[in-house]
Amino acid sequence: MPRVKRGVTAHKKHKKVLQMAEGHRGTRRRLFRPAHESVMRSMAYMYRDRRNRKRDMRRLWITRINAAAHMHGLNYSTLMHAIHAANIEVDRKILAELAVSDMPAFSTIVKQAMGAATE
Repeated sequence: MPRVKRGVTAHKKHKKVLQMAEGHRGTRRRLFRPAHESVMRSMAYMYRDRRNRKRDMRRLWITRINAAAHMHGLNYSTLMHAIHAANIEVDRKILAELAVSDMPAFSTIVKQAMGAATE
């Protein structure tokens, strides 16, 4: 039985890593070991930031809703409490989009929510 030579497998593995490191600078793109370290680190950041993106987007939506609520003389928590009390089924993403692009629709929701909350 012939011995197993690993050159093909190693070459394939190295090529894959170097391809993933294509946008990196200097040695991190050209040599396997720094490229591998750089790719592993970048993949850890990717994994972490896919989760952080969700937090960041929610923070952005809340900031936009709060700014639009202040235009109507309310703060964020009062508005959200009124929306929940009025059983208006609209999430923060859509509410923030309305606040930015369709202010009359946002105003309608605010009026409905405040009307139901005062009753």
